[in-house]
This record gives sequence, structure tokens and C-alpha cells, in this order.
Amino acid sequence: MFSSVLKKIFGTKNERELKRLGPLVEEIKALEDSLSSLSDDRLKNKTEEFRERLQSSETYDDILVEAFAVVREASKRTIGLKHFDVQLIGGIVLHEGTIAEMKTGEGKTLAATLPVYLNALDGRGVHVVTVNDYLAKRDAQWMGPVYHFLGLSVGAIQHDTSFRYNPDYRSEDKRLDFLMECSRKDAYMADITYGTNNEFGFDFLRDNMKYDFTEFAQRELNYAIVDEVDSILIDEARTPLIISGPSEESTDKYYKINRIIPKLKNESDFTIDEKAKNIILTEEGALEVEKLLNVENLFDPVNIEFVHHVLQGLKAHNLFKLDRDYVVKDGEVVIVDEFTGRLMPGRRWSDGLHQAIEAKEGVKIASENQTLASITFQNYFRMYNKLAGMTGTADTEAEEFAKIYNLDVMVIPTNQIMRRQDHPDVIYKTRDAKYRAVINEIEECNKKNQPVLVGTISIETSEFLSKELKKRKIPHSVLNAKFHEKEAEIVTQAGRSGAVTIATNMAGRGTDIVLGGNPIGVAREILKGRSNYSEEEWTGAMEEALKLCSLDREKVLEAGGLFILGTERHEARRIDNQLRGRSGRQGDPGASRFYISLEDDLMRIFGSDKISGLMGRLGMDEDVPIEHKMVSKALENAQKRVEAHNFDIRKHLLEYDDVMNKQRTEIYLYRADILSLENMTDRVIDMSKDVADDILERTCPDNAYPENWDWDTLYDSFYGTFGIQKERLKKGVDQSKSKDSLKDFFYKQVEEAFREKESETGHDIMRYLERNILLQIVDVQWKDHLLAMDHLKEGIGLRGYGQKDPLVEYKREAFDMFEDMTYRISTEFLSRIFKVQVHTDENAFRMRMPSRPLIFNRGEASSQQPLRKGKKTGRNEPCPCGSGKKYKKCCERQ
Repeated sequence: MFSSVLKKIFGTKNERELKRLGPLVEEIKALEDSLSSLSDDRLKNKTEEFRERLQSSETYDDILVEAFAVVREASKRTIGLKHFDVQLIGGIVLHEGTIAEMKTGEGKTLAATLPVYLNALDGRGVHVVTVNDYLAKRDAQWMGPVYHFLGLSVGAIQHDTSFRYNPDYRSEDKRLDFLMECSRKDAYMADITYGTNNEFGFDFLRDNMKYDFTEFAQRELNYAIVDEVDSILIDEARTPLIISGPSEESTDKYYKINRIIPKLKNESDFTIDEKAKNIILTEEGALEVEKLLNVENLFDPVNIEFVHHVLQGLKAHNLFKLDRDYVVKDGEVVIVDEFTGRLMPGRRWSDGLHQAIEAKEGVKIASENQTLASITFQNYFRMYNKLAGMTGTADTEAEEFAKIYNLDVMVIPTNQIMRRQDHPDVIYKTRDAKYRAVINEIEECNKKNQPVLVGTISIETSEFLSKELKKRKIPHSVLNAKFHEKEAEIVTQAGRSGAVTIATNMAGRGTDIVLGGNPIGVAREILKGRSNYSEEEWTGAMEEALKLCSLDREKVLEAGGLFILGTERHEARRIDNQLRGRSGRQGDPGASRFYISLEDDLMRIFGSDKISGLMGRLGMDEDVPIEHKMVSKALENAQKRVEAHNFDIRKHLLEYDDVMNKQRTEIYLYRADILSLENMTDRVIDMSKDVADDILERTCPDNAYPENWDWDTLYDSFYGTFGIQKERLKKGVDQSKSKDSLKDFFYKQVEEAFREKESETGHDIMRYLERNILLQIVDVQWKDHLLAMDHLKEGIGLRGYGQKDPLVEYKREAFDMFEDMTYRISTEFLSRIFKVQVHTDENAFRMRMPSRPLIFNRGEASSQQPLRKGKKTGRNEPCPCGSGKKYKKCCERQ
């Protein structure tokens, strides 16, 4: 009550912020006349002027008004677009590190040029993050002229290549005009780099697996603007980026498990929790599995792996559906993004689930992968010095953005008044009745030339509707994950009169639907899709296309604009709002309506008993819908519960991932430190002393007399780690001395042993070996640690039954495991570096030094000759490893 009174007096926070930004917008616009009178050269020189001012004492905020005004003028001169007031507001919001909610068609891409230019002036780089390769490429080409005019370089990274914007470059494929291929590093060295969230994240992981700083692609993570920020930071937050390698396990077990799954019965052998997307094996089910697999006790430690794979097999058969969650393409199971409906080639479900689905579909099972490097989007994007985002739908997730990313959401008003009519939902008793109504509605719209965008949540539904429309001879386009290469072109033409477009979820997101059609797409149609054409042909086609689109737009406006028809509510209100937002851009008319049935997953899982009972008591026919506030309220409440549940899951995962993130940061900093050192001698000596201290603490405890110390273990440990012969240690040690004196003696022995090894090996080769052996051991140990952490996370929930907080237990054990790993890194490295043997011919060794790290085994480098088989080598004979030493002085010592 009190807060609502305050809002009436002072306005909402959003209204107060808009009021604060108003004067800045007016200041920017006030510079238009003076800047428009400048020559191109004088306008371009403003960039150097701004850089000099930043290098003196001025800040970004000091030059914001002038810089934004310069970009506005440059945009007008190069691409013919001038920023509206709301785009100027959006630009300021993005510069301040906030999320700008701008409705579809309000020009987010153009608004971003303002903060991108301003923050790129210091040369530290700006990343513009998009949801797919097409948008990254398109935006770099589209906005490239603005940045290039002002003297800034632009790069674009794609899944399989990279580009630099060059206005003079022409490609045989006109779609790649102005984009000149370059190295990954060159694209990142540009002032502004466009790319997808996946590519930025994977490049970060790949860089931190390299063995030379000069090979790193990325530089400092300075400032990022994330387009469709809700899709990337919320929808994909639960999916970590993983670089993996194949494990050595057999895939036969998946086929074996798959054969028994159909024999298990729902309810009696297992139960399904659809809300949690989980399956529980009952006691009867466990007995049945034991019988089917012919094992005595399923929960015996020897068989415990079977339990895991049976559960994964049950999930594959009961929770994951073909053409909804995945498709089978070219003999492979390819995941379908549940939010965008796009295919995700290369992505695999972990923990054996992907293999279980491959077995179910009868395709070749790929080996289970072992994680080599991993990071979540949540933790990757939190590494940027400054982060901002833009989307048409963020306000419903404002709490999550604030708590997880420390990002506020600012709702930017539309440039024109919104004229779209959002009709109430209609609900049917059955799914079949709903689809009949949907087809009828599409047919009615088609008769009056009104374009329709039909939103579905699965490929299966889109293909079913397509078949029904074909029966009625209604022309239409299907836009789903199976054909997403064409999605942008199809979406741009979805606003033409009479167009019917069926799209899975928000496929085609980021591409505006223009009433009457997009002239560029129409021009391509006129040119019959050719990629090779002359400038004159293109100009003629564009002129004709503009006329056709203008005439068609009038027809569409008369018919009521674009009609959005949702065939099912999504779990998140935000996704429904995104679908609605495709209509009514820039003040255009439009309408939207969702068609629901009691058999829809959302209604079925989250309770529609009241509505179902009401329809039953009224004796309503299944083809008669109901429209009531109770329906909308029930749906909204269901969506809020799911949103809250999903937020809790993401928050919970982040709490666990934060532990891994700290460890990942430590390891990556450690790797960077190794790469930065030209000479690691001091590091090796310090590491040797630390391990020597540990050996002495274990074998020479303070609470025991020297005669009771474990001298044999002490000597064995120093030989095992540093390769120092027992006789040498025994001869030099004075067992009556104090422990401190003993330490000094062993420190000296270790240092002498290292100097001898360095002298024997050669200075340059030793420096190479130090770095590469240590990096290799770090990578192998980190890989094994990631696997161990995965296993720890899987079982940690059971600690709750012992009245212990699983998260606290996870943190404690993770810390202990990390400490153990770092100690193993030290001891294994020392053991190898103190015992490594190489050819005495330094030039021969140099010739064999690869750009990638050598695989070293204890006591030998991979460049050595293999040991000869046959008669036993005499102790005084030359060692067969090729070192030039006698066998007794070389490999016999190992």
C-alpha cells in the first residue's frame, strides 16, 4: 500500500531513470546541426580527438554526448539511418552496464552502435554477442560502414571461419561481400568483434589449453553487449560449454541396457516425475532389472554403474522425444534447442544420456566423452570488466539478472504507440479440437490476405500443422530446426499478404518481420536466388522490390497487420511475449492469440483439474472453447511456478559451479604464469623445496627422536621424486644434526641435482622441457580432476540424508581434492624433470621439437629411440635409449 503511494508521487524506478536520461538525449540531438555541417574528413577526425581526450584526464561519460552525436551523424551518412530518441536512451543504458528491454523492431542493432563506438575508443576491444552465426555476420556487414567511416576496425567470428570488415572487398558469393577472411586472432584484435556466445566461450577455453601465448586468439575480456540477453544468460545458463575427448570405455553396455528398457513397465517398475524431469526405479523395478541383466545384486559396488545407465535409458525412452528434443540427421542424434527450436550440431548430452538415445534410435553410438575444459555462460560473461544486454523481453526475469549477474533491467518505451491487440487465450478440452480450431483460424486469415505467424513448441507440431494445411491447399512456409539455414529469409517474408509461416518457438529471432515483406528478400527472388549478379542488376531488382513491397504493405494494413497464433503456452511467460512481440513493430497494427488444450504439457503437469471439471460439468463439446479470466490466471500461475522452479535450479547450479569457477580461475592463472616465464629455474627450485619439506614432515616428525625417524622412506622418497641415489644421500647426511640443518642439506642436494640435470641436458632444452612438461601435467591432472568433481557432484546430494548440507560438503571436499591435485602436479613434474633423458646432440633434439607439447613418460622423452628387444643389455654397455651413457648410469636407474 505504502509503496504504491510512493510510486504515484515519485513514479517507478524505470520512470525516474527515463526522466534522468531525457536531458542527455536533448544534448545529443542539439549537436546535430553543427556536426552535419562538417566535412567527412573533419567528422572522421573526431575519433582521434576523443582518443586523445580519454588519454588525458577525461572519462567515457565526459565525452558521451559528443561521441553519440558523432555516431548518429556517421550512421546517417553511411547507412541512411538516424537514431530515434528511444535508441539514444537505449545506447546510454547499454553504456552504463544495464539491460535495455527494447521491443521487436525498435532498432536494437542500431542502438548498440552508440556504446560500442564509445567503449571501443580506448583500443581494448568490444564484443557484440549474438545468438547465431548468421546474425553475427549480418550485423558486422550492416553496421560495419558506420564504424569503418569513424576509423574503427570490425571483426566477425563464425563457427568455422573469421572475417574482417573491408568495404573494398567483393566475394564471388554476394552474401559475403565486405567480409574478408582472416585468422581468429586478427578478428579478435579488431576494435569491435561480432560473434556468438558459443564461439566466444569456446575460444576462451581453447586459449587456456594452448602452450604458447602467441597462439592465443582472445585478449582481455573488456566490454560485451549481449544481444537477446535473456536467451543467452537465462535459457542457456544451465548448459555448460564443454571441450571433451573420447574416453576409453566400451559402448556395448548401452545396447545391452537399451534391449531391456522396453520390458520395464511404468508405475510398477519405475515412476516418472515430469515436473522435475526425473525417473525413479522402484524396488520391483530393481528386481526386474537384476533378472533381465542376470546380476545377483544391482546395488553391489561392482554393478552400481548399471543403475545409472538403466535410469538414463529410461529417461531416453520416456522423457526425450524424437522431433521435439532431438532429430536423427545423417545417422546422428542432434539436439534441438528447447528455446529456439534450432539444431545444435556438435552438442551432446552428458553422463551417458546421449549414448542412451543413440541406442534407442538404433544409430551408431559415439564413445562417451571425458571433459577436458568446461565453463558455464554464467561464469564466462561475469568475467567481462563491463557487461550489458538487450532484448525484447527481460523484465519478467529482472530478479534473476540482478541476483546472478548484478544487471539491472531498463524498459525503453517504443518509438510509436503499440497498436497490437492481444486477445484472451482460448482453451479446448482436447489437443485435436485445438488443432482443428487453429487450422480454421489460419484459413480465415488467409482468405482475407492477413499474414499469420504460427508459433509451435516442437518440430513434431509444426510438421503436423503443415500436413493439415497441405490438405486444405493453403500455401505456407515451415521454419524449424531442420532447415534453419533458410530461417532468416523465410522470416523476413512472413509479413507479406496471405503469408502463412509456421515457426518452432522463436526460430528466426533477431530478424524483423516487415509488413509487405523485406525488399532485399524480394529482390533476391526477382534475381531467382542467384549469388552472382552485377551492380546494375541488383539496383534494378531493388527498385522493383521496393514498389512491390509498398503495394503489398497496404494490403496487409487493410487486413489488420500480422496475426500471431500461438499453439501452446511455453513454460516461461517471456517466450510467449517474444512470440507476441513479432507483431506490431513501429506502431503497425497486429493481433495475437494463444490456443490451449487441457492436454498440453503445461496444463497437464501443473494442474487443470478445476477447468477440466468445469468443462465436464457444463457438458461442453470438445470443439467449444472457453475464454475466462480463471483460465488466464491458472496459466499465469503455472508459468510463474515453473519460472521460479527453473530459477532455483539455475541458482543452485551456479552455487556449485562457483566452486569450480574459483578452481578454474586458479588453474588458468597458473598456466598463464608458466607461459609468461622465460626461465622457470627459480620456480622449480621453490617447488622442489616445498616437496622436500613435505617429505621431511612425513618421515621426520617433530614428536620423535632422530633415531626413530623413517630414514629408509626418506631416502626412497627423495630417490623417487628427485632421482638422487640413496648412497649419495647416506654418505652426506649427518643423522645427529637438527631438523633445520637436515632441511638445508636436502635443499642443497636437490638444487645440485637440478643443476647437474640442467648441465647434462643443455640450458635451452631444459627451459623448453620445464614449460612443456609442467603444462602437460597440469592439463592431464585438471582433466582427471574435472572427472572426479563430476562424480563428487553426482553423489553429494545423498549427504542430505545424513543431516549435512550437501553444498557445504561439496565445497569442503572440492577444496581437499584441489589441494591433492596441486600436490600431484608438483611431485609428478619434479619426478619427470629430474629424470628426463634426451639426446646429447642438441641440434637433433631441436629438429624433433614440435609446436605442440611432447608426450613424456617417466625417464624418457618421446623423441628417444624405442628400447631394443632381444638379448639383455649389459650394465656397462651403451644404453639402448640412445643417450650415449652406459646402461647402469642411465635407464637401469629408473
